[in-house]
Order: sequence, then structure tokens, then C-alpha cells
Amino acid sequence: MDFVFNIFKGIAIGAGAILPGISSGVLCVIFGIYEKMIDSILSIFKDFKKSFLYLLPFIIGITIGVVLFGNILKYLFSSFENASKTLFMGLILGSIPSLIKEAKGENKSFKLHYLIYTIITFLIGFILFRLEGNISNFIVSNADTSFSFLIFAGFVMSIGIVVPGVSSTVLLMCLGVYYTYLSGIATLNFNILIPMGIGLVIGSVIFLILIKFLLNRFHNPTYYSIIGFAMSSIFVLMPNISFDSGSIIYFILFSIGLYLPFGIEKHFGRTKETYKKYSKK
Repeated sequence: MDFVFNIFKGIAIGAGAILPGISSGVLCVIFGIYEKMIDSILSIFKDFKKSFLYLLPFIIGITIGVVLFGNILKYLFSSFENASKTLFMGLILGSIPSLIKEAKGENKSFKLHYLIYTIITFLIGFILFRLEGNISNFIVSNADTSFSFLIFAGFVMSIGIVVPGVSSTVLLMCLGVYYTYLSGIATLNFNILIPMGIGLVIGSVIFLILIKFLLNRFHNPTYYSIIGFAMSSIFVLMPNISFDSGSIIYFILFSIGLYLPFGIEKHFGRTKETYKKYSKK
């Protein structure tokens, strides 16, 4: 039963890899599997059987999630761009409480200076957003689909896969290749997927090692830094809407997005026992 349940968790995590505003890492935190998954991936060669059996249902689910949502997202963004962006903005902000809870840890500790990390990373994210227009225009007109650049895009995308609160799709939007990536998934274009996959694998290994080191040595500052990046990513998704009588639909979609992470955590997240099991090492 756990195997099937973990497949469904994998589907959600896979969807998080392509849904703007949703971080795969945040979903792993909500499900209570984030640090356990990092340990399993990094020890795959040390204890292959145990690690592989744990990861297998998630791999199956992630594959299904990516393939299933690729075509759906392509349609939504082409037909309902502002509505989709409003929903995903809510998803980003709705994920913040889960990150704060994880940042405090089991002992619920908080120090005021932790907010400095959040403010710094928020400002970095905002500055990157302000630069995004010029960067995207340059990239799209020069090296948008070159093999080497797609490897680089996959490498950058891995940050959003590994780091909770950082959406990989928002990063791809900043690079100007999100719709290229979405089209590649929808049509199974391996000229796009293979180089991005190479970069993704290389980046994931590097950032998994880095994030494990940071969480072990600087757990609270690392999570509060992640929160700042997560909050700043909403600027990339800011919809172009006017506030009139018809904007009530956007408010409803934003509210749904805001509640969804809480609903997932409430019904499918870590139990108290699971939290203790994986937080005590």
C-alpha cells in the first residue's frame, strides 16, 4: 500500500517540476520525505538495493506526473495565461508556512537574525526578476535551443528540483526556455529533453551534495534563505490583469492556490510519527 501511495506522491512531485509556482522540493517537505530522499539518492551506490526500492515508486510517479501535466499546462498557458499565473502565485505563497515549519525544526527555535537571510535572498530574487527581461530577450534571440545552452538550462533547473521553495519552472522562465521545455515534454522532443536531462542530472548531484551539507551545518539559515527565494519568485508570475467586476475569478483562483499546499499537508503530509522518524538521525 505504501508503494502505491508513494507513486501518487511522485505524481505530485513530477507535476511540481513543470507547474509554475510549485516547487518539487516543497512538496517533498510537505510529504515528509525531503531529507530521506536526499539520503537515498546520495547513497544509491553505497546501498543500491535499499535506496532503489525506496526511490522506485517516486521515480514511477514523477515520470507519470511530468508526462501527464505537460500537455495540460501547454494548453492552459496558451488559453488562460493570466488565470494560470494567478493560481500559481497562490501556490507559491501557500507553500511558505510549510517552509517556515521546516525551518524551525522539531525544537521550534527561531532567532530574529534569521530574517536577514530571508531579506537578502528575497532582494537577490527581486533583482534577478528586474534583470529577467533583458536576459530572456538576449537568450531567446541568441542561443535559446542550442545543445549547450539546453544543458545549462537543465543544470539551472536542477536548483528548483532540489531546493525547496525555488520553482524550477520559474527559473526556466527567467532563462526564456520554459515554453521550449514544455513543448519538448508535450511532443517528446528528445532534441530538447536529452541535453536538458544531462544538465539536470549533473546539477542535481552537485546541489544535492551542497544542500545536504548546508542542512547539516546551517539548517535554520538555509531554510530561511530558501523562503526568501520562494517569496521573490511571485514577481515572475505576476499576471497582467485589471481590477474590475470580472477579477473575482482571479481572486478565487488565487485563494484556491493559497489553500492547496495546506490541504495537501493536512491530508497527505507527514504524520507526527513520520516527522520524528526522519528528523532524528
